[in-house]
Amino acid sequence: MTTTYDVCIRGSGIVGSTLALLLARLRLKVALVGSPPPEHDVRAFALNAASQNVLNDLRCWPSAAHATPVLSMRVWGDQGGSIRFDAPQGTCLNHIIDVPALEKLLQEAVGFQHSIERLEQPVTAGLTVICEGKNSLTRQELGIDFQALPYVQHAIATRVRSEFLHQQQAFQWFSQDSKELSILALLPLGGPTGHESAVVWSLPSEQAHRCYAASDEEFSHLLSQASQQSLGHLQVCSPKSIWPLQTAVAKQWSGHFSNGRSWVLAGDAAHSVHPLAGMGLNLGLADAVALAKTLAQREAKEYWRGVGDKYLLRQYERERKAGIWPTWVACDGLQRIFSNSQSLPQSLRNWGMSSFDKLPTLKQWTAHQAMNPTF
Repeated sequence: MTTTYDVCIRGSGIVGSTLALLLARLRLKVALVGSPPPEHDVRAFALNAASQNVLNDLRCWPSAAHATPVLSMRVWGDQGGSIRFDAPQGTCLNHIIDVPALEKLLQEAVGFQHSIERLEQPVTAGLTVICEGKNSLTRQELGIDFQALPYVQHAIATRVRSEFLHQQQAFQWFSQDSKELSILALLPLGGPTGHESAVVWSLPSEQAHRCYAASDEEFSHLLSQASQQSLGHLQVCSPKSIWPLQTAVAKQWSGHFSNGRSWVLAGDAAHSVHPLAGMGLNLGLADAVALAKTLAQREAKEYWRGVGDKYLLRQYERERKAGIWPTWVACDGLQRIFSNSQSLPQSLRNWGMSSFDKLPTLKQWTAHQAMNPTF
């Protein structure tokens, strides 16, 4: 017998798997297409309260050993400017999530859902959701305009073990090296008493490739210097990965294949931002939640519409384009502000950071907005 699927999700990463679980709750038959996650994934993501609520609801929130609450964050500029954010008592700014641990939980949850079937090849369905990442082949085959602003930068990710406890602190340094921007982030892992941190280091492309080719000892020395010994000596303890950086958004998020069936974009296939704010996965999970909520309307007043209904998909597209716009502009704006190596902009941005740090009420409001976004 031929199985009929309501939705085919192309891409079984975190966003695709989360979406599959949300759609299974709507009693939809879902085909989840994709390869197993890589064996040595060194990524870690900062997830906000909205993302935590979604994953908790799906019973896929990692254990305390793999979800470290961030109690404070220190950010340094390139001329002594700095800002410190502290979480209110009893709360945290966000959580740093170990990606392999989260992916394992999502895979297990998908395996328990009889309405989700894992496949190796795409199948015909009433709706195809394209979650294949920023280099999506399906998006390219459809000829969708992916409006990208490339940076002459690559990011390097790895894990390090620090000489001192991280004490649930996240660190970020903006610096100018030979008039080119470098952004280093250390994100705490391993719980409250951890010595391990995830590294995301955005560097000029040529310098990034040199660092990527360096030995672990050489790279450990470079990281220890760039982090100003804030956690003492840093020792690389995992493989490294590298990728080019850009800010991008698809012009069109929904449409139809030549056979008349509908498609829609979600996650990095629809948008990407600079990692300096740690918002990438949060935006992708927000896509999954918004699409599931939109299709859930069919259980009430929109019961007569199909999963591929143009009206519903356009509603999702408008909502998410509006939702990502502030983050998209903010991340690109910060990158460009700190990329300016002229003395006056340098002085102004560092003065601005230090002045902002002396306004506790504004800092508390800013932290609250970042901690408690709504999907």
